[in-house]
This record gives sequence, C-alpha cells and structure tokens, in this order.
Amino acid sequence: MLDGVRGVGTDLAEASLRDVEVTDARLGGVQLHASSLERVLVRGGKIDYLNLRRARLKDVVFEGCVLVEPDFGGARLERVEFRDCVLRRADFSSATMTGVDLRTVAELDIARGVDRLAGAVISPSQLLELAPAFAAQMGVRVESPGE
Repeated sequence: MLDGVRGVGTDLAEASLRDVEVTDARLGGVQLHASSLERVLVRGGKIDYLNLRRARLKDVVFEGCVLVEPDFGGARLERVEFRDCVLRRADFSSATMTGVDLRTVAELDIARGVDRLAGAVISPSQLLELAPAFAAQMGVRVESPGE
C-alpha cells in the first residue's frame, strides 16, 4: 500500500504493478507508459498528466480520484472501473476496452478517442453529454430547424 504519495515526473515506464493500493496520492507527470497494472486500486487524490500509453490495465479500479489529462492512448483496459472519479481531458486514442465501467464517473470529459469507447458501459446521462462528440465522430451535424 502506498499512502499519501507525492511527486512530480515519476518514471515508472514499463513497470509491472500487481496487487497494489495507492491512496490519496498527489502526483503529476507520472510515466507509466507500456506498463502492466493488474489488481490495482487507486483511491482518492489527484493525478495530473498520467501517461498510460500502450499500458495493459486488468482488474483496475480508480475510486474517488481526480485524473487530469490522463493518456490511455493505445492502452488495453480490461475490467477497469472508474468509481466517483473526475476524468478531465482524457485521451483514449487507439485504446481497446473490455468491461470498462464509466457509469459512476462524476465528470467525464473526453478530449480524444470517443470512438474507442466500444467495450465500455456508460450511464444514460453520460450518453446525452457525449452525444455531440458521438455525432461529430460520425460526421453528423446537429442543428435546430431553421438554422
């Protein structure tokens, strides 16, 4: 268990984390690209610019934390749950998802990769919030009559 960890620019690229719990972390610029996370719980805290590009996440839970500009580009997410989290400007470009649960995300802001949400479950209200991004991705213009 890692409790109250603080740091900037932590380089854990290509690391393998298994059966780890991180609570109330305050981190910025964490490099976890090409890493493997299995049975990891991140609870509370705030992580800015989390780099998980090409990482493999399996049975991972993010709970009650704030993730600002997390980069999941090219990552494989399997049975990942975001509980009561804030996701700001998330990048899911080229990510693949299986059993990803976003339903209880408090704030869901996807900067890139809305087209990569196949394999995720979202709530009806999130669907409405994401509708403009889905429409834009499909090339559909949404206009009121007479515009």
